Order: sequence, then structure tokens, then C-alpha cells
Amino acid sequence: MLILFGLMLLLLLMGFPMMMTMLLSTLVYVLMYTPMVQPFIVVQQMMLGVQAPVLMAIPMFILAADIMSKGQTSERLLDFVESLVGHRSGGLASTTSITCALFGAVSGSTQATVVAVGTPVRKKLLDRGYSDSEALALIINSSNLAYLIPPSLGMIVYGVASGASIGKLFIAGIGPAIVIIALFVAYNVFYAKKNDIPRLPKASTAERVAATRRCILPFGFPVIIMGGIYSGIFSPTEAAAASVLYAAFVEMVIYKSVKIKDLYDISLSTGVLTTVVFVLVAVGQSFSWVISYDRIPQILTQGLLGESASVFLILLTVNLVFFIGCMFVEAVVVILILTPIFAPIAHSAGIDLVHLGVLITLQVAIGSGTPPFGTSIFTCCAIFDKPYLEVIRNEGPYIAILLFACFLISAFPEISLFLGGLMK
Repeated sequence: MLILFGLMLLLLLMGFPMMMTMLLSTLVYVLMYTPMVQPFIVVQQMMLGVQAPVLMAIPMFILAADIMSKGQTSERLLDFVESLVGHRSGGLASTTSITCALFGAVSGSTQATVVAVGTPVRKKLLDRGYSDSEALALIINSSNLAYLIPPSLGMIVYGVASGASIGKLFIAGIGPAIVIIALFVAYNVFYAKKNDIPRLPKASTAERVAATRRCILPFGFPVIIMGGIYSGIFSPTEAAAASVLYAAFVEMVIYKSVKIKDLYDISLSTGVLTTVVFVLVAVGQSFSWVISYDRIPQILTQGLLGESASVFLILLTVNLVFFIGCMFVEAVVVILILTPIFAPIAHSAGIDLVHLGVLITLQVAIGSGTPPFGTSIFTCCAIFDKPYLEVIRNEGPYIAILLFACFLISAFPEISLFLGGLMK
């Protein structure tokens, strides 16, 4: 008991009130409503929650993303995409969306993508006639594609919570991401024509070749991660370790954009974010165990879905519950608490857990940029020193596009499962 109260005090002093609240609510529930359960089991479940070996991939992917955010990877990707599509109508906005997806393929982090891609592209968007609120809305929602593109940190957490294959989740996120990029590009073209946004000059063949050459090494990240996993050379955790080594080699040795003296600040940033994620996972595991012990998921699902719910009703409920939950609560917490409730029901109804994971991850991605508490919104406010209301002003069309994508992916599971089926 003293350990639990000490941990809650530590979380409060460190500025993590959400985690302290989750732990306190779990402990209060155990003491008041489950007298047969000893409080030390809460600590035991917290320890079990962070023992999954695959969780070791999270700090390494975060470290690789932090190294690349400090270096030149994002700017080289931006120049490459701009040389290909920048001259078209809405080309700069489309460049932003595509670059965010590509950077997500080497980082897996929405916040890292906001910083790495948003910082250089925002001024370009403003110079082309985009309002600041439109540019920030584009950056936020395009950056959230990093949750779908492997290596997605959200998919790793979902895989731990549901038992689904993380390798299969990684490959399943690619199809939906392509669909969303296409929808974003279509909206970018519409917006540019409606508002007479001028086009960028068309890059020459020599400029395109030069931009491609400068981008060859960044393209090595998805090759190492996905190629290593699906060739059987790496597990997801080993792929994460390889990505750190590759990021350090590229940025420190080849580009010389990251110095040895920078590693302290980079490692400190990684350590702080990793601590947040792992404490959330630990507390979420204890909370999930307690509600499972009292069969709360079964009670809730019977009330929401009835005795024999259809696949349509289950998917609709999953989308609604996760969308609302991610509007108010941090993504990792939502995944850890709600996945154990819905995954067994979906599985028993014949819904593929990989398909379910893609939907949940997409809802988490939407939640990262949705008011009132989307984490990417606050990241944008801090990085660009902009007021909250200005950041969220023009988010409506992008959120609508993402929700439409949820409908498409729910209605057509092949969007998620097609690539995985090809690799069997």
C-alpha cells in the first residue's frame, strides 16, 4: 500500500496527473468493491504490464525519431516530394501530407513528425498564401498519419493489449494510409483551386535527380524496418534497434548534422517520453485487470450491444467509443483500457484483430488532432507559439476526411488486409 501511495505522489510531483488519477481510481475501486483482491496485486499487474519484450521497441523507435528530428532527414524528404508534386495545384499542401507519411515511416511518432516536418514547411505554406490556421491544421492531421505508417507506436501498444501480431499490424496500416493520403491530396487540390493558391515552379529533371540522390539514405529506414521484419531477419524489437543504429550513422557520420554533444539532450527527451509511455502502460494494465476481474467489459458490452450484435454494430460502436475517448484521454490510455473490452467481442464475431487494430489506431490518430485534448494540437501550440483556438480553427475538413476513411476501412476490410494476404 505504501508503495502505491508513494508512486502516486511521485507521479503528481513529476507532472503526470492523468496517470496518478488512473492509479488512484484503480486502487480506490479495489479497496471499496473487490475486498477479495489484495492491493499488492495492483503493483503486480503494473509490473506484468511492462514485461512484454516487444515494448522494448518503443524507446528505440522514439530515440531514432528524436535523432532524425534533430538532423536533416525531414528536410531531404520534403525536398524530394516537393520536386515531384510541388508544381501541381495544391502541390505544397500535398507535399506536406506525403512527407508526413514518409517521415512517419521512419519515426512512428506523431509529435516528432509535427516538429520535424511542420517546422520547415509552415513558412513555405504561409508564403504561398495559406492562412496560419489552415497550415497548422494540415500539419497536425497529416502528421497523424505517422500512427498508421509502420513503425507505429500505437500499433505496438495495441498489439500488446490484444495479442495481435505487430508485424501484421505494421503491414496492414499501409493500405489505409495510402487511401487517406489520396483523400488529403484531393482536398488539397480543391482548396488550392478555390482559394487561387499559386503553384510552385516545376522542378527540372536535374533537380529531381539531385533531390532523389539526397533522399536515398532516408529511404533506407522503411527498407530496414519492414524488409528486416518480413524477411525474417529482424523481430520488431530488433528492427527498432537497427533503426537507432542507422539513424545515428546517417545523421552523425554521413550528414554530420547531429554532434556527439547533442546526444545528451536527445537521450533525455527520449527518456522522458519513454517514461510517460511505460507508466501509462503499467497503470493501464492494472486498470484493465481490475475491470476484467469484475467482468465489467461483459456487462458494458451486453448493455451497449445486446446478446448477439452484428459485425456492423460492433464496428460502429468501436469507432464511436474510441473517437469520443480519444477526444478527452491520451491515446495510449484509451488503447490499453478499451482494447481488452472490445477485442474479445470483435474476435468472437469473426472480425480480424488486425483489421480491428487498424481501425483503433486510426481513431487514435484522429484523436491526437481532435479538440479538446488532442496531443498534436498542444504540440503545435508549443512549437509554433500559437493560441489554441487559432490552431484548431480549420481542422473540420481534415477530421471529416479521416472519419470518412474510417467508414471506408470499416466497410471494406480488404483495404487493411490485402497487403498482408499477399505476403502469406
